[in-house]
Amino acid sequence: MKQFWSKTSTLIITAIFCCTLWGSAYPCIKVGYRLFSIVSGNVPGQLFFAGCRFALAGILVILAGSLLQKELLLPEKSDWKPIAVLALFQTILQYIFFYMGLARASAVRSSIINGTGAFVAILLAVYMFRLEKMTLKKFIGCFLGFSGVLLVETVGQTVNFGFAWNGEGFILLSVFASSTASILIKIFSRDHNPVLLSGWQFFTGGLTMAIVAFLFGGRMTVGTPTSLLLLLYMAFISSAAYTLWGVLLKYHPVSHVTVFNFVTPVAGVLLSSVILSEHGVLNGSVLIALVLVCGGILVVSRE
Repeated sequence: MKQFWSKTSTLIITAIFCCTLWGSAYPCIKVGYRLFSIVSGNVPGQLFFAGCRFALAGILVILAGSLLQKELLLPEKSDWKPIAVLALFQTILQYIFFYMGLARASAVRSSIINGTGAFVAILLAVYMFRLEKMTLKKFIGCFLGFSGVLLVETVGQTVNFGFAWNGEGFILLSVFASSTASILIKIFSRDHNPVLLSGWQFFTGGLTMAIVAFLFGGRMTVGTPTSLLLLLYMAFISSAAYTLWGVLLKYHPVSHVTVFNFVTPVAGVLLSSVILSEHGVLNGSVLIALVLVCGGILVVSRE
């Protein structure tokens, strides 16, 4: 198993799959607000929606992991501390800020800000957690990747870069929480099962969010099979992507994994343009952006 997950080809294919799933979350959340009758100012409703999604994601991970390992994934006493810490950063803080921010910022601007995630994660790994050293290749790779994100977002159109503390500001705080969570997964997976951590942190974090939101009046209307299918798909996004991401971080350096985060905003823009019609007509800048993103990934992964 270690030999399989340590392969560069496994890293590339799995990371791109995860980031494409995350990219699809941008338009899905917007559609979800409409299907579940959640208005942008209804903060308890937004958090209740998020909590239900992640609690369901946790159940999916626990069930799938139990089937694959042929035993029920139940935390031991030593597992609860990392589960609680991950639930705080990866689920509660990240998605409280993400959902509340996305309700007030467009999916396009959210994608741009989220594009800084790979660079933030590498900076934290280097300067705060001392897991790696900063190198010229890492800097160049991040520069190329983020340049690709900016290109696909801005060329050929007018983009409003206005900054609101409860919109774009919350998205930025979400990025810091997500980047911290990636590094914590790397650290905790040395002594704990990353699949178990992923499933239980989603369940506990999501359940906590849902209960608190419900007590403050959070509700959502479930009336069609389409809305239920969307909720199930969004739970799948979290359960599949974060579990696989945690496994990759266990076997690869933080910088080699998180640099693929540059794929997420590009995928978010492409899918938002199709589903939400936020981005107008796509042009050749998308291809150039993909080349820059791939170049950045290649530079970092070959260091």
